Amino acid sequence: MWSVWRLGVLALVLGMLEVSSVQGQNATTGPKVLCYYDGSNALREGLGKVTVSDIELALPFCTHLMYGYAGVNAETYRLRSLNEDLDLDSGKSHFRAVTTLKRRYPGLKVFLSVGNYRDLGEEKPFEKYLTLLESGGSRTAFVNSAYSLLKTYEFDGLDLAWQFPQTKPKRIRGWTGKVWHGFKKLFTGDSVLDPKADEHREEFTALVRDLKNAFVHDKFQLGYTQLPHVNQTIFLDIPLLKDNIDYVNVAAYDQQTPERNPKEGDYTAPIYEPAERVVGNNVDDKVKAWHSQGTPLDKIVVGIATYGRGWRLVGDSGITGVPPIPADGPSPAGPYTNVPGFYSFGEVCAKLPNPGNANLKGAEYPLRKINDPTKRFGPYAFRIPDENDEHGIWLSYEDPESAGNKAAYVKAKGLGGISINDLGLDDFRGTCSGDKFPILRAAKYRL
Repeated sequence: MWSVWRLGVLALVLGMLEVSSVQGQNATTGPKVLCYYDGSNALREGLGKVTVSDIELALPFCTHLMYGYAGVNAETYRLRSLNEDLDLDSGKSHFRAVTTLKRRYPGLKVFLSVGNYRDLGEEKPFEKYLTLLESGGSRTAFVNSAYSLLKTYEFDGLDLAWQFPQTKPKRIRGWTGKVWHGFKKLFTGDSVLDPKADEHREEFTALVRDLKNAFVHDKFQLGYTQLPHVNQTIFLDIPLLKDNIDYVNVAAYDQQTPERNPKEGDYTAPIYEPAERVVGNNVDDKVKAWHSQGTPLDKIVVGIATYGRGWRLVGDSGITGVPPIPADGPSPAGPYTNVPGFYSFGEVCAKLPNPGNANLKGAEYPLRKINDPTKRFGPYAFRIPDENDEHGIWLSYEDPESAGNKAAYVKAKGLGGISINDLGLDDFRGTCSGDKFPILRAAKYRL
C-alpha cells in the first residue's frame, strides 16, 4: 500500500516537473514557438468565439504569444489599436489581459503584432505603410508610439507583419505556355509593383534600425514577419535587416488561394516546390532566400497555418482531384469563420469522414481525404460535383501530421522554430480527436 502511494506521488511530481519545464522555457534558448492570437476572434458569436481564457491551454506549448493586430493611423502614422474598445484599458483591456498571462507562464514572451492584412479600411491598405516609410518624422512618430504602447501594456516586443504590395498571381504554365508568355513580355514588359521600391527598401531598413535602437534600453525585442507574396528581392535588404531583428517569421502559406487563383486549386503551403509550379511559392525557397544572404539559421522561423483553403469544383474539374485542378472560385463559407473558401481546422475535420457524416448527402457528404506520403506538399480533400454540377469542393489544408512534418523540416535544417497562425483557428475545443490545439501540439512535439 505504502509503495503504491509513493509511486503515485512520484508520478505526480514528475508530471508537474514536465509541465513546469515546458512552461518555464526561456524564449531565447531552444526553438521558438510563436503562437498568434487574433483578439478579434473574441468578438465572434457562437462556437467560433475564442477568448483569452480559451487559448490558455495552448500556452505551455508556446514560447511567445503574438497578440494581433495593431495598425497604423493614416493621418499621424502612429501605432494604434484597431479596436480600442477591445484592447485598451478604457475598454475590455485585452492588451493587459494577454501580458498578465506572463505571471502564470513565466517563460512566456508576449509580443504585439502590427499589420498582417488586418489593418484594412482603405482601397489599398499597404499605401499608408509605404507612405509612413517616406518621412523621417512619420517614422519617428511610429517608433515613439510603438515604444509607448509596449511600455504601457508590458509587452516584450513588437512583430512587424508589415504590409507591402503583394506580387500578382501567376498561372501555372506548361512549356509552351511559358514560351508564349515570355514572348509577350518582350512587347508588354512587366508591370511595376512599386515605382519607389528602392527608396522604400532603404526606408524600411531605417525604420527597423530606429526601432531596434529605441528598444535597447528596455530590452524590447523586434521581429519581422514576411507576409505571403511579399517579394524579398524588391522590398527587403536582408543583409542589413538580419542584424537588427531577433527573428524573421516566414509566412509561407496561402501560396495559392481561391481569391488570388479562383480558376485553379492547388497546394496552399507546400514545403518544397511541386513539379511544374510557380518558382518560389514554397517554404524551402523562402528559407533559402534569407539564409543565402547571411541570415543565421536560428533566426529563421517557419509559419504553419491552422486553416484550410477551399475551391468550388465544377464539371470541368474532372474526377481525380489531383492538383492543380480547374475550379470556379471559393467554396461556400464555413459555419464559424463565415468566409467563402476559408476554414478553421475544426471546420476542415468536420468535412472529412467521421461517424457523424457517414450517411449524409449533398453538401454534407464527407470529402475524400488524400494523404501526402512524400511529406513535401501536405494533404488535400475533395468531393466531385453531383449530376447538377453542385456541391463540388477541393480543399488544401494543414493537419497535425503535416504540421509535424513542417516542424521536422525545421529541426532537420537547424532553423529557429515555428509560428502557429492562429490559435483561434486550431481545434481549440478538441472536437476533432479529443485533443485541444492538435496542430500546435503535433508541431511542438516534433521540434
